[in-house]
Amino acid sequence: MKAGVLIISHGSRDTSWVAIVDEAVNGLSLREAVPVAVSFLELVEGRSIQDGIDRLEGQGVTDILVIPLFVSSGSTHVDEIAYALGAKDEPEKETELERFRVSARIHYGNPVDDDPDIAIMVWDKIRDLSENPARETILLVGHGSVHPGFRQRWERGMLSLAERVLRISGIAAADYALLSLGGVGDKVQYWREQGHEVLVAPIFLSEGYFTKNVIPDKLKGLTYKYTGRTLLPHPLLPHWIAAQAETMLERLRGEEPGMDDKV
Repeated sequence: MKAGVLIISHGSRDTSWVAIVDEAVNGLSLREAVPVAVSFLELVEGRSIQDGIDRLEGQGVTDILVIPLFVSSGSTHVDEIAYALGAKDEPEKETELERFRVSARIHYGNPVDDDPDIAIMVWDKIRDLSENPARETILLVGHGSVHPGFRQRWERGMLSLAERVLRISGIAAADYALLSLGGVGDKVQYWREQGHEVLVAPIFLSEGYFTKNVIPDKLKGLTYKYTGRTLLPHPLLPHWIAAQAETMLERLRGEEPGMDDKV
C-alpha cells in the first residue's frame, strides 16, 4: 500500500488564483512523506483531476486521499467530483462530469465548512475593520445553492461557522447570507436598524468576480465595512489540509479502526 494526497479545487483562468492555491499547498507539512498533487475541476490546462490521478498512480500510489478544497459541502461540485471518482454510486444532482480513469482506491475527505481553523481565518481577515465590538455584526456572505439538500448544507455550515466566528471574535453578533437565495442587502439593513456596524466577510477561497463585483453590487447604497479579503492566502490553510490528510492516513493505517471515510 502506498498513499498519496490529491487536493482538488475549482480552478480559474486567473493565474494568480491558481498560484494562491499552489502556495497554500507548498506550505503543507505531513508527518509521513507522501506524494501530493494539486488538481482543478476546470480552466487550468495540464492540471485536471485526471492529470492529478495519473501523476499519483505513476508514482505507485495505491490509495488516493482526496481533499476537496471547496468552502461548503453544499457545493454541487463536491458531490459530482465524489461521483466521478467512484466514491459514491450516483450523484445527488445530474452532472455532465464523467467517471475518471482511476485504479487506486479513493478515500474522499471533507470540504472547509465550519472547521475551527476556518473561523480563525475569517476573523483574521476582518478584525482590522472592528472598532466597537459591542455594536458590530459580522455578516458572512457565501455563494450558496438553490438545489434541495445542497441549500440546506450551505445553511447549516454557514450558521455553524458564524457561531464559531462569534465566539472567537468577541463581536456582538454574527449572521450569514447566501447570494443564491438573495437577501444579502436585507441582512445588512436589518443589523443597521439594530444600531450595529456591519462587517461583511466573503466566504470564498480567493478574490474574484463574486468578491469584487457581485457582493458590492448587492450592497450598493447601504452602509457597511468590507475589504473583500478572502480566506486565501492564510498560513492556517496548509494546517487545515494537513490535519485532514493526517486523519485520513491514520484511518488508512488502521490506527482508528471502525471509522469509515466520509463522502
